[in-house]
Amino acid sequence: MNGIIPLYKERGMTSHDCVSQLRKILHQKKVGHSGTLDPSVDGVLPVCVGSATKVVDYLLNHRKVYRGSVTLGFSTETEDLDGDEVDRQPLSAPFTDEAIDTVLQTLTGDLQQTPPMYSAVKVNGRKLYEYARKHETVERPVRTIHVARFDRTAPSTFDETTAPRPLRLRWNVQRAPMSGRLPFKPVKHWVCRQ
Repeated sequence: MNGIIPLYKERGMTSHDCVSQLRKILHQKKVGHSGTLDPSVDGVLPVCVGSATKVVDYLLNHRKVYRGSVTLGFSTETEDLDGDEVDRQPLSAPFTDEAIDTVLQTLTGDLQQTPPMYSAVKVNGRKLYEYARKHETVERPVRTIHVARFDRTAPSTFDETTAPRPLRLRWNVQRAPMSGRLPFKPVKHWVCRQ
């Protein structure tokens, strides 16, 4: 079997768990994913099978659309909801949706991105989260990304009793263009064939 499977990954599973399960189901060794989704995140994980594994690098550098929510007013050590809370700054008054939209637009265009210590990005052959769990620090690679759009997808909410404010957002992200030639001729649709 050769092709790309747009697999829906449920919360609680790692991206590696998904690949491992597909290897067993498909009886295929050449299976790989084109980007890691955190265990606490659900979403579509593109999984390449057979000769399609040759396009993983292309998919990693291709434009992606993310949807999620951000809560203003607190932060965690892992920069997601799984980590221990390290700071809380209650909001005394709501921001207007217009003010939020204005700030989101400043986060578009070509940007320099440094991955958080709790990420699967590898440095010296080890994942950053492995260093972080041992309380070791290491210089993280800075990447150029392009954010084409960063939009609020729903009205924001503000609850004076809890103060943190959730926002529902969508953003389109692309890493800097790859150098060199693609290992294949791009097509509009991928079809799995057995």
